[in-house]
Amino acid sequence: MRIAFLTAPEGVEQIELTDPWQAAKDAGHEPVLVSTQSGEVQAFNHLDKADTFPVDEVVGEASAGSFGALVLPGGVANPDFLRMDDKAVSFVRDFFEQGRPVAAICHAPWTLVEADVVRGRTLTSWPSLRTDIRNAGGTWVDEQVKIDDNGGNKLITSRKPDDLKAFCEAFLHVFSEGAG
Repeated sequence: MRIAFLTAPEGVEQIELTDPWQAAKDAGHEPVLVSTQSGEVQAFNHLDKADTFPVDEVVGEASAGSFGALVLPGGVANPDFLRMDDKAVSFVRDFFEQGRPVAAICHAPWTLVEADVVRGRTLTSWPSLRTDIRNAGGTWVDEQVKIDDNGGNKLITSRKPDDLKAFCEAFLHVFSEGAG
């Protein structure tokens, strides 16, 4: 299955990109880095610059229909940049409208809030997002990983880098259900 990993050109938390990417690859999926600009994305280790990664597709030219699922890595700046890009927000919303599974970790649910897809759903995130999620009509829980299947597609969310193992296991399980 082709899996879109959507990031802004700068600000993605490196481990929240690389660990799920490797887990998807190890499970036989094809991870594809999608961003709002061509070239490379600059990852961070919290607030310090880390590695760069080549962009495979630009969000304005990519279609949710060409992917089986979406992963939204966190980082504080990454989802904040994404939520200000109409094409990125539309790309995320398209996954929900097409009933495709979506996984988001840490601060990534900010993009889900902007796409107006958390209403009636239960999810987790970095704790500072709980008010945003509640104000957008979602229910916030403090759990390592939460799988919500309200609304026709599954949403897998997780809180932080310490939860990556559980997050990867959960989204790979859900994604494999959809591929079968």
